[in-house]
Amino acid sequence: MALNNFDDLNPMHMDVLREIGNIGSGNSATSLSQILSSEIDIGVPVVRDLEYNEVIDLLGGPEQVLIGLLVRLSGDIKGMMMYLLKENFANKVTTTFYGKEITDVLQLDEMDRSAICEMGNIMASSYVNAIAQLTGLFIDISVPAFCVDMVGAIMSVPAVEFAEVSDKVIYIDDKFQVSNDEIRSNMILIPEMESLELLFSKLGVEI
Repeated sequence: MALNNFDDLNPMHMDVLREIGNIGSGNSATSLSQILSSEIDIGVPVVRDLEYNEVIDLLGGPEQVLIGLLVRLSGDIKGMMMYLLKENFANKVTTTFYGKEITDVLQLDEMDRSAICEMGNIMASSYVNAIAQLTGLFIDISVPAFCVDMVGAIMSVPAVEFAEVSDKVIYIDDKFQVSNDEIRSNMILIPEMESLELLFSKLGVEI
């Protein structure tokens, strides 16, 4: 049976996506640790399929201002991944790279944006490389597109673009412990359904 939308995913499919989330997050944490020159402890990622409005609520409501990093997937797996990051994540990046404290994401300058984009690029690359190694699939990613906006506005981009795919996304909530600081990386993953079918097929999971 073909997968038409995320509602067709069964518990086994979600278990596989959670395990992929664990592996991808572990890879990302390793890369973060190397870049930040700090030991990083990672909690067990929370992976769920959620409606857009549920994700918005979890992130503080439609008017909460966050950093959005949008990465497009191409190759064998097509779709989109988006990191939704709070002030403390940006602050950890900028203080580590060049000693600048961030108190307001609306005041980020070009250097700040570039540093955060580079971190997002490293995290996304690490994540998809883990999936590629696990499945043997080729996955390419775009340079992250950066924005600072209200959550409702940021989430409207995938909601419109993938309206025909599903009204749900795969939501991955990562918690990293860096020194004495806890930083969170909230990510949404929206693969095209044909890509999900190929992914499950490569892993020997019945559709």
